[in-house]
Amino acid sequence: MKNNSKGFPADVTIHTSLDEVDSVEWNALVPPDSPALRYEFLSALEKSGCIARETGWDPHHLGIYDRGKLTAAAPCYLKYHSYGEYIFDWDWVHAYRRAGIPYYPKVVITVPFTPITGKRILTHPDINYQPFELKLAEATQNLANVKSASSTHFLFTVSDDHIHLNQIGFIKRNANQFHWWNEGYNDFNDFLSALSSKRRKNILKERSSIQKDGIIFRWLTGETATENDWSFFSACYQNTIKEYGAISYLNVAFFKLLAQTMPKQIRLLIGQKEGKDIAAAFFLAGENSLFGRYWGSTDKIRNLHFETCFYQPIEYSINNKLGRFEAGAQGEHKLNRGLIPTIVSSMHWMKHPEFFDAIKKYSQSEKNNLAEYQTILENHSPYKKGR
Repeated sequence: MKNNSKGFPADVTIHTSLDEVDSVEWNALVPPDSPALRYEFLSALEKSGCIARETGWDPHHLGIYDRGKLTAAAPCYLKYHSYGEYIFDWDWVHAYRRAGIPYYPKVVITVPFTPITGKRILTHPDINYQPFELKLAEATQNLANVKSASSTHFLFTVSDDHIHLNQIGFIKRNANQFHWWNEGYNDFNDFLSALSSKRRKNILKERSSIQKDGIIFRWLTGETATENDWSFFSACYQNTIKEYGAISYLNVAFFKLLAQTMPKQIRLLIGQKEGKDIAAAFFLAGENSLFGRYWGSTDKIRNLHFETCFYQPIEYSINNKLGRFEAGAQGEHKLNRGLIPTIVSSMHWMKHPEFFDAIKKYSQSEKNNLAEYQTILENHSPYKKGR
């Protein structure tokens, strides 16, 4: 959709579907370690029906073209709720509601349902990107004005984005995740040797119970996973959703589309006992990273979750010389299993000046509390002292 909105910059294009964008040109802007930003991932969300105006995610992707070629872009949505973001603004929603001011719609620049840090303002590596990045950052504010949105939110951002967003008045929020970093380990035992004795023994005990149960695992890519594998994974995913009373954001059509369109970036892990599949987990693979996303099981077996979601992917990362493994949002239990606390960030701008001032104070207090929490976590590091 070409822009014809009053107050919106003429040289920025709004695309209400990723089908309007050339896939090769979009992917040329995506960093190699960011599989979730690829055209195929974002497009599969739309084509499978997981992302649509009806689900509360209305695509408004932004692009800048130079001589007809896409040179800068941002995955952008009008949101009508705050689900599926993993950066929580419910307190802000309630404050707006108490004041009788609409909070929705809001403008969100992110990868839906995916708490993975990465660039949100994408630019071609062969151009002078800074003017384009600033233009797109400003365009998100323009979009909020044109669409009568309350605010603009960039989720799971990197420092390159912060530079331009700071210039136009955005504030930063911090949150916490747990990531595993490869310190050049030769194998899993080498990794264990870096841990304190207590944590090492605990992991060995948990892995031993899985071995005694006779559970074995196989890694698959989008190319090697079968229809039956995806059907089984989907059943496991739905079991987890039901168990925790969560929302089923994704459908099996989405995962199958990914297997077809970006098979090299897909990893599916399936656990088997006595010839029967009992657990499955879904991962995305970047150039130097493995990203854990969803898991589930059909049998309740002690330590199965830890093995499937932590130990197997850590071992896979070591064997394939990947630099890090991200296991998803939250979870202090990850600390005891070798994943360490890591700060992740988001950037926010509100149109209402009084609310924005209050949120600035709130965010600063939140940062202070998080810094104290980080210190506490670091004092309980699973690694040997002096590491």
